Amino acid sequence: MRNIERLCLAHFWVAFTAFALAAVLGAWQMWVRSPLGASVGTPGEYFMSVTAHGVAMAYVLTTFFIMGFGYFVAETALARALPGRAWAWAAFWIALLGVIVTIVPVATGKASVLFTFYPPLTGSAWFYIGLVLVVAGSWIWCVLMLVAMTTWKRENPGRPVPLAMFATVANAVMWLWTTVGVALELVFQVIPAALGLVQTIDVGLSRTLFSWTLHAIVYFWLIPAYIAFYTMVPRAAGGRLYSDTMGRVTFILFLIYSLPVGMHHLLMDPEHGNATKFIQVLLTAFVSVPTLLTIFTITASLEIAGRLRGGRGVLGWIAALPWERPMVLATGLAFIMLGFGGFGGMINMAYGMNAMVHNTSWVTAHFHLIFGGSVVIMYFAIAYEIWPRLTGREHASMVPLRLQLWLWFLGMMILTLPWHWLGLQGQWRRVANFNYADPIIAGWGPWVLVSLGGGLLLLVSALLLVRNLAVAHRGAAVVLAKPLYALAVHPPQRVPAALNGFALWNVLVLVLMLLAYGFPIAQFLVAPSPTAIVHRI
Repeated sequence: MRNIERLCLAHFWVAFTAFALAAVLGAWQMWVRSPLGASVGTPGEYFMSVTAHGVAMAYVLTTFFIMGFGYFVAETALARALPGRAWAWAAFWIALLGVIVTIVPVATGKASVLFTFYPPLTGSAWFYIGLVLVVAGSWIWCVLMLVAMTTWKRENPGRPVPLAMFATVANAVMWLWTTVGVALELVFQVIPAALGLVQTIDVGLSRTLFSWTLHAIVYFWLIPAYIAFYTMVPRAAGGRLYSDTMGRVTFILFLIYSLPVGMHHLLMDPEHGNATKFIQVLLTAFVSVPTLLTIFTITASLEIAGRLRGGRGVLGWIAALPWERPMVLATGLAFIMLGFGGFGGMINMAYGMNAMVHNTSWVTAHFHLIFGGSVVIMYFAIAYEIWPRLTGREHASMVPLRLQLWLWFLGMMILTLPWHWLGLQGQWRRVANFNYADPIIAGWGPWVLVSLGGGLLLLVSALLLVRNLAVAHRGAAVVLAKPLYALAVHPPQRVPAALNGFALWNVLVLVLMLLAYGFPIAQFLVAPSPTAIVHRI
């Protein structure tokens, strides 16, 4: 096995091991909050579990998967060796050390602050230092992705950067931008408070800096799924990508629009004026544009594949698609969950409707459908697609792969749809349990039990994923000669410089970030908000 395969598999196995453990914790949390588990565990144990679950899913699964996938794309899409492999391994070990440093205080009950770690509640300083190490490892990955693309362009003047690599670098650039906010919060506010160097903290400034990162990080998680949509799905379906240009525009728009919008999470916070919130709500609405472009482009690509396979009539191409292939099946299921989750997001970004669902289970449902649903199911499909290329072994059967995808889809829908309803009923989140003896709360019980059933299905699916990937290491040897990435209907020979690099778009991002965050952050330097006394766990 070549070094790059070992590098990618190391990242993926850390990611999916953390994922499986987080799935166990998530099912336990659902049990505790249900009428069946009302007397199970303590609130302290519950919040310890929620913190571990959130950290494992939001930081470990995503960061390690995206880094491993990025290295894979850099070698396969550019058809050249990854530059700086020693640095890539260093980034892996730095990030893994960060995971260990982070999880120890969580497991010992010294950092039950959830993955959002909002001050003034603070945990062990080691929790935050570990997160900084994870981010530091990911920054090395970002640099390697930029170096890989720049080197390739130097060797191939005038040629378009392959779309998969272009999108990967767009994600790396966005990640460098968005982690600045949380880095400033951790280094200058939270870690000094956790170390006892300061006794108070400006919570308004802290939440504003975190909002800088809070929403764009979702698109950092999301972009690998979109890379699969544009570059793997058309090939898996037996067709071609409808438009390479549309893909480039989509990833540029994600870079531009995902960053200056995070303060729509602070619509109920009093530190910021309505004009500031309006600007960010307006910019948030633009984030729907690249998603709508993607739905159109990928649907058109699938229609091309379906008609090439003999589909007739207005919708006959849908039935003609090879739904038995995991990548195609996962895409269809992801689009369904993206539709439900996207609708919930439109509610969240609207000032008036946000007030109705703020801090309720509705928000939890939206987040799980977008990330746990649409994004993670495509992580599964990507893993299934590239695993034979990494291991040199083929899957013995597609049946357990499809079963795992269906279980995840059904489990996520059963989990989250009741949460939407309960959110409209006012069920609050971030609580350990409910008093179902209360006649007002008693009506929530049956819906919570339905969600519990969904959580158990998700647990079975998660364990089946690990089984499927482990079994694939022992499959029959295979040599895959066919290309992985889809060709466009009209493959571009040249593209404008603006669609082949990011210099122009970084300038535009800087302008938008100054517009969105310049005054909101500057006001705290001139007139700090009332500080809160730090409460240490």
